[in-house]
Amino acid sequence: MDYVLGIDIGGTNLVVGAVSRDGRRILGLHSELTGAVHGADHVIDRIVGMAHRTMAEAAESDPSATLVGAGIGSPGPLDTKKGVVILTPNLGWTNMPVRDRIGSRLNLPASLDNDANCAMAGEWWIGAAQGARHAVTFTLGTGIGGGIVVDGKLVHGASDVAGEVGHMTIETNGRRCGCGNDGCLEAYASGPAIARRTVEALEAGAESSLRDLGSDLHHITAQTVYTAAAAGDPLAVEVVNDTAKYLGVGVANLINILNPEVVVVCGGVTQAGESLFTPLRREVNRRAFRPAVQACRIVPGQLPGTAGVVGAAKMFLESHG
Repeated sequence: MDYVLGIDIGGTNLVVGAVSRDGRRILGLHSELTGAVHGADHVIDRIVGMAHRTMAEAAESDPSATLVGAGIGSPGPLDTKKGVVILTPNLGWTNMPVRDRIGSRLNLPASLDNDANCAMAGEWWIGAAQGARHAVTFTLGTGIGGGIVVDGKLVHGASDVAGEVGHMTIETNGRRCGCGNDGCLEAYASGPAIARRTVEALEAGAESSLRDLGSDLHHITAQTVYTAAAAGDPLAVEVVNDTAKYLGVGVANLINILNPEVVVVCGGVTQAGESLFTPLRREVNRRAFRPAVQACRIVPGQLPGTAGVVGAAKMFLESHG
């Protein structure tokens, strides 16, 4: 059976797996910290090492497995034709020829696409957006990305920048984003932004059980906040509600512009469950046109942890027949 290496490069984690041609089976799935602070060469070396382990495990699990290529998803903006990451603030890369560096090391043909487009492709292929002709995906992690399907086609735009939903401005004089703009959605609702807003509230004197973590508040993560919110901590609940409102603004904007039948929200933030989705849907109902809201489902992704890997493999198959 033919398999494709799916490689999902994130600001925090790298995920690699061998995906069957029908997308239904993943062999040798591995996840490791990205280690971007150690430089691009370190990250590439780590990806190649993970890929070799995945290839060996795939061959052991399925002796008939044939690796036909590698699909790579990376934060952007990027140039898909040249296989180059133009800029990615969360990794510190500029004009990085990721596709060729990885493909040559693995001796496999390779493709490169935006990591959020890959997540969209995965959920559209076998996940929560399966069968939709009009869909939007929000990927929430170290950054916020997005993928857009219009009339049954994944939209890349004139220069491969379509879908950068995390960099829509929601506050004209708001927080500085890593992209250099002020007031981006990513500066409010990404994982690091959720943690940062919580720490700022604690430093300003807010009462919370999160203080029990000790004197170093900077150990707080978005996951810490979700756990505390589930336990009823007032500050954590407030932060999750505010995050839902920010996301609701972004989702409502896209619903009004694109009129999708489904919006899929992927990534670690979805671990907050209905404490996130209930106020998010409420905010969308308040802001978007009713006919557009009535036609649209807002749902969590069905491929937690693997949407990017599955979608990267799908994008390779699309580009290489």
